[in-house]
Amino acid sequence: MERKAISTHFRNALTRLVLGANLPRQVSPPLGPLLVQRVRRNLGLRAIALLLAIGLWFFVNAGQRGVLAPMRVPISYRQLPAGLVIVNQRPEFVQIEVRGPRTLLSLLDPDRMLLRLDLSGVTLGQAVFKIGPEMFNVPRQTDVTRISPSQIVLDIDRIADRQIPIHVNVQGQPAAGYRVASAKANPPTATVRGPSRFVFHADSVQTSPVEVNGAKADIAQPVSLAPPSDRVTITGPQAAEAMVSIDEIIADREFRGLAVEVRDTDYKVKTEPQHIAVTVRGPVNQLSGLNLHGSVYVTAEDVEPGLRDLPVQIELPDGIQLVRATPDNVRVRIYRQKRAGSG
Repeated sequence: MERKAISTHFRNALTRLVLGANLPRQVSPPLGPLLVQRVRRNLGLRAIALLLAIGLWFFVNAGQRGVLAPMRVPISYRQLPAGLVIVNQRPEFVQIEVRGPRTLLSLLDPDRMLLRLDLSGVTLGQAVFKIGPEMFNVPRQTDVTRISPSQIVLDIDRIADRQIPIHVNVQGQPAAGYRVASAKANPPTATVRGPSRFVFHADSVQTSPVEVNGAKADIAQPVSLAPPSDRVTITGPQAAEAMVSIDEIIADREFRGLAVEVRDTDYKVKTEPQHIAVTVRGPVNQLSGLNLHGSVYVTAEDVEPGLRDLPVQIELPDGIQLVRATPDNVRVRIYRQKRAGSG
């Protein structure tokens, strides 16, 4: 009997909980249909509320879990002393990994975590900077677990200025028989600036090309200047005047077996030797077509019959010079008999 009373009391309490406390105590409707009716009421809203609660629970709990986020943080190099320059390739970013709640990591902006390196104390040579987690501004509950590179090495040099000659960049070949005699720039030098190790190894500043293909005369034209390397700059004028001199090629040519002619006499003559060798100098184009046969002679004007040593003379066109005649004198025997046909 006591057990039945307890069961009835529990049933009434559960009914009031589901259906409301205002239900009279003496009313005890069947529990099953009431529960079904209560559950079906506002079923859609109950389902939405349940899904929102589950989603919020997952969001809160997942956001509190520790995750790793890779980040690319830019580097700022500041306060490099005047007159110094960084020579080596310096990194522009550092790669880091940050561990912490996902909700906090999603708020981090790598560009606003700029890594600032103070170079005010560097001198010539290598400067080494150790990169530690404390150098990054990250929120509480997060920490930097990996840094790459963990140190930055800078090669420091001083800036130098130097004057070096300008080299005219001549391209092509002049016409056949011609050559480039000289190539000069006005002004002849340029001033370059850069790290001292590169400035003092630079030997010249190059000009833009000057084409001489087929040229037979001098060339003068403005040219631009190019620094000797990408680590050096040109200060001052960036252009010059190029002057290229084109000359004929001069060479020597030897003629052998040239007959010696005796001129200005009516007497019979005999020369010893009868042929000589002649070497002349001039432009190769002119030498190639030169013919000296009939140009070698001695003059016997007012010379009495007998044995005489006379100097060799050679008729040469303009632009051709005599280098030597071998021999330069010939022995001439002048007979008393006159040549046929002479008076």
